[in-house]
Amino acid sequence: MSTTRPYPPGDLGPESGGAGASAAVPAATAPAGQIRRLRLAGTRGAVARARDFAREALHDWGWLPAANADQRAAAEDVLLVVSELVTNACLHAEGPEELRLRCTSKVLRLEVSDLGAGSPAPRSPHRPGRPGGHGMFIVQRLCLDWGVVRNADGTGKTVWAELAAPS
Repeated sequence: MSTTRPYPPGDLGPESGGAGASAAVPAATAPAGQIRRLRLAGTRGAVARARDFAREALHDWGWLPAANADQRAAAEDVLLVVSELVTNACLHAEGPEELRLRCTSKVLRLEVSDLGAGSPAPRSPHRPGRPGGHGMFIVQRLCLDWGVVRNADGTGKTVWAELAAPS
């Protein structure tokens, strides 16, 4: 796991905002701490549903339509990371339970909860020419940080990832 911050899901820690923070996304389009939730337990087409849900949130928060190439790339990175996290839950954890998105002026946090016991990790060494096994490597490369938090009752976990808001 590559996380460097011990904050649980939904807690962006001491750098999550506050006075003096410069806003990359206008406050009117992305109110601090706004959270969107999508229940995925038992649904078919979870990856496509999660991407559509994330795309709609990005529209509502002003990330899309993108005004320039950097903003377009930031939105595409979010959609790719959503796809990778939900796909991992489908393949390795009996399916995702819920997707949560939280947008602040500086960071978009993605959280995918599942009931699986395993912990995702990038394959080491990474072998780009081989099929499969690239999901967490992609997440690690695109995100500011990511990690896993086990549920308090010992059943399942939440895999979270944070991406910088577009400038």
